[in-house]
Amino acid sequence: MEELKAYTKSQLALRNGHDRPEIWVAFEGLIYNVSHSRLWRNGKHYEHWAGQDLTDELKDAPHNDHVFEKFEVVGTLK
Repeated sequence: MEELKAYTKSQLALRNGHDRPEIWVAFEGLIYNVSHSRLWRNGKHYEHWAGQDLTDELKDAPHNDHVFEKFEVVGTLK
């Protein structure tokens, strides 16, 4: 298995759908590419913004962490 590239929070923040075309979010140390999700258009999903670590915010979501299984893991968060 290929080793995942590690990204800083600053690098993740650039993948917000505005500064670059990628829309990425982090959860529990992994970074997911949510660019193709219709629910993340323009880098926003309800009150959540892309380019951030959403680990602490998931407890308020109406879904569990299995939602991330359908997205590609593109790296890890330093």
